[in-house]
Amino acid sequence: MNVIQIDNLVKKFGDYTAVNGLNLTIEKGEVFGLLGPNGAGKSTTINLVCGLLHATSGNIRLFGNKVEDEKRKLGFVPQNIALYDNFTAYENVKFFGELYGLKGKGLENGIDEALEFTGLSDVKRKKAKTFSGGMLRRLNIATALVHQPQILIMDEPTVGIDPQSRNHILKSVQRLNEKGVTIVYTTHYMEEVEAICNRIAIIDKGQVIASGTKKELTDLISDKKSLQLTVDDALELDKEAISHIDGVVNVEINDNLIQVESLKENDNLNAIIAYVNSKNVKIRSIGTTDVTLETVFLTLTGRKLRD
Repeated sequence: MNVIQIDNLVKKFGDYTAVNGLNLTIEKGEVFGLLGPNGAGKSTTINLVCGLLHATSGNIRLFGNKVEDEKRKLGFVPQNIALYDNFTAYENVKFFGELYGLKGKGLENGIDEALEFTGLSDVKRKKAKTFSGGMLRRLNIATALVHQPQILIMDEPTVGIDPQSRNHILKSVQRLNEKGVTIVYTTHYMEEVEAICNRIAIIDKGQVIASGTKKELTDLISDKKSLQLTVDDALELDKEAISHIDGVVNVEINDNLIQVESLKENDNLNAIIAYVNSKNVKIRSIGTTDVTLETVFLTLTGRKLRD
């Protein structure tokens, strides 16, 4: 089931086109990563999905309906922390719960669950201005969870925090997803996307230029894989013999390092090892080099994620 469907979305600010015919589908239960260099249109797209901006043209559907009919099913964690410094953690979450229309026991239960989930129950009576950066980020998430949304949109939720807080947030994302919450996640940290996202879309110049699983994206730019073997005596090995192993497209031998490039679909590791062993050459180490998501990103956009 598609929980977010975006078709031919356009958003202009005067003469500037921030989103330019963007198409995107996000399915129920996904952790979906949005990647793009600065100015690519990610945040504008998110604001359009949340109903904070109106599209110039195109359509957005949430659960098959108009955004305004379903936006209470959304939770939004903005890149810039949106909290009241002089409010306690409890008061901040309560304020946002009331904005979502919660009241009475439902509101109290929502506050307790959101603070418990983000690990802030013990400090719920402390003012936000006394919190560390990591605690503020977690409180920001709590305010988006108080109404138990079916979709949680997180825009750069780990910017400028310590590794422990980042790890807590990433684990929280995975726990929410296990409960059935669909997550839309943008970040400048490629390792976060690789760790938690099922599918990924790369956005540049207001358009989706590629989308899919990590494997599908890496397959876009390379159909090869690399293997490195460190051996005791490479002089005993015949480069030509290795190159004739099924799937091998290139072989380089430098001192005792053998680098073999093969077609991805060929599982020829055992054949390569068997050949080396047949020459009574001892293998000291084996390593592989895969195309990374960072390489895909650089290849497709020509820019680093932080540019």
